[in-house]
Amino acid sequence: MVTLLGIAAATWGLVMATAPILQIRRMILRRSSSDLSLGYFGVLLPGFVLWIGYGWTRADWALVIPNILALTVGVVTVVVALSLRRRAPEDRDQALTAARR
Repeated sequence: MVTLLGIAAATWGLVMATAPILQIRRMILRRSSSDLSLGYFGVLLPGFVLWIGYGWTRADWALVIPNILALTVGVVTVVVALSLRRRAPEDRDQALTAARR
């Protein structure tokens, strides 16, 4: 039973780790990251690193693998958000106007 629960938790961890891809898609389509909290990711990403370290010391791959994926997707989310925030303000205004249509 414990093994089955571990497999289910690790599988769902992979699904959760890829969930920010939906936010990346939204940012790219809208050409704006104004509704994304970078502070949230500032708290979340170090947590992934801690869980990876903890899982690594215990050789618990059900912890390590989903958190590596979550860390990777989280970093990509932040990179996309920052790149969109560096755009000129008029580009953002045009993108927001287009997204509202």
